[in-house]
Amino acid sequence: MLRFVRRAFAVAAASALFANAGAAQLPQEVLAITRANVVDGVSDTRLRNATIVIRAGKIESIRENGAVPAGARVLDAAGRWVAPGLIDAHTHIRTVADARRALLSGVTTVRSASVPNYQDVALRDIGKSGWMILPDVLATGVFVSPDLGETITADARLAPLAGGVRTPEQLRLLVQVNAARGVNWIKTRGTERAGLPDTDPRQQTYTEAQLRVVVEEAAKANIPVMAHAHGDEGAYAAVRAGVKSIEHGTYLSDSTLRLMKERNVWLVPTLSTIVDLTTPGGDYSDPVLELRGQHMQPRIEDVIRRAHAMGVRIAAGADTDYHRESTTRISHEVMRFVGLGLTPVQALATATSGAAELLGVGNATGQLRVGYEADLIVLEHDPLANPGTLRDPLLVITNGRVALDRLRMGLGN
Repeated sequence: MLRFVRRAFAVAAASALFANAGAAQLPQEVLAITRANVVDGVSDTRLRNATIVIRAGKIESIRENGAVPAGARVLDAAGRWVAPGLIDAHTHIRTVADARRALLSGVTTVRSASVPNYQDVALRDIGKSGWMILPDVLATGVFVSPDLGETITADARLAPLAGGVRTPEQLRLLVQVNAARGVNWIKTRGTERAGLPDTDPRQQTYTEAQLRVVVEEAAKANIPVMAHAHGDEGAYAAVRAGVKSIEHGTYLSDSTLRLMKERNVWLVPTLSTIVDLTTPGGDYSDPVLELRGQHMQPRIEDVIRRAHAMGVRIAAGADTDYHRESTTRISHEVMRFVGLGLTPVQALATATSGAAELLGVGNATGQLRVGYEADLIVLEHDPLANPGTLRDPLLVITNGRVALDRLRMGLGN
């Protein structure tokens, strides 16, 4: 009942945001961020006292002591630090209010990890339309899972799947409906969930043959596949079937990690949501899950260390829908990765340039570079020296539009 009330408030908030959007699309200003120290999201190079010029939603120039174009809106960083906007590679955002909450935390791009009624497709298209300031969304649509339950109401074409999604024909149909709805990714599963007290996250759900059907059908539409998999057997089957990323990976063996490295399969460990299991409140609050999280946390931390040592690529995902009571953020992932042996540059890349590469948008976002989308955040401190500063962005810009500006807190001119 409580979650229903939360959703009702979220729908009301979304309606209010639409009502305030006005009758015209949001303008694209020419922006100049001055007196900025810059980290690019790729290297440990720092550019001091730079001016970043943004025009038509893209970065036009980044220069030390650069000139401010006539008529530009000046945003004075006053010696603060500019970094690429953060990328969350595993979300479940389904409302405008939740998308805005993610954006205000510094997340300018998200990959959906499934929603029940194609809300991620709608959010993606609303953001692209220019009527609202939202993160860029890569949509996944409906989860390719053995039992859809009420999710069959997402599209009338899913009605034949009311009894389950297990045969090759059923699997193909669900992938085809997702593709027809315009998703960017397909999400399927190799194992059960960790966030339900009556399921064992190690239990395999689909065989390699079933997962291969999903991957091959998605490939017909040139759509990559991500696989939810905590347990090793289900993850190994998913990697062999050809998925692009393993989500969670709590119990992965060295043999599965070696295969991931060989086949360039990414790991999105969502460590922070496992930590959330261990603590009352947040996305999960259940005694059974609290005990489960206490067992899972050291296992996934060990997997991350071994994956990093083997050279498996890692991307950051918060595995939250950013609802009002969520306490999990991408900044936590970056901070925890540093604690597990990644360098600050490597950890930041899991949520910027590296994540963009996984998502297939590495030629457009994920780093501060001339010609790239103007997705960036301003921070009080150097995020390579103090990753904790990522928790408190003072300025958020996505596609050249200012979503948050807290650079000046005084009352004077």
